[in-house]
Amino acid sequence: MLPGHHFVTTDSADWPDLVIADISRVDPIDVADSYPEIPILGFGGHADTAGLRRAHEAGFDQVLVKNALQERAAQVVEELTG
Repeated sequence: MLPGHHFVTTDSADWPDLVIADISRVDPIDVADSYPEIPILGFGGHADTAGLRRAHEAGFDQVLVKNALQERAAQVVEELTG
């Protein structure tokens, strides 16, 4: 986790400032439909080009391969929530 951030489940009383989704574990359309007003950052394996494309098409604000997420997480979170 990033310093100053916490994990939020769908049972939370408050809406999150940002949704981060592993596109190999969720349906990007379901995520985008569930959080229409919340910025969404999706990530997946570099070989999962179909999943990365589905996340883009679903309207995710940013979609990164896992390596890029590890390198740029703090910067991307700041861009999406700042």
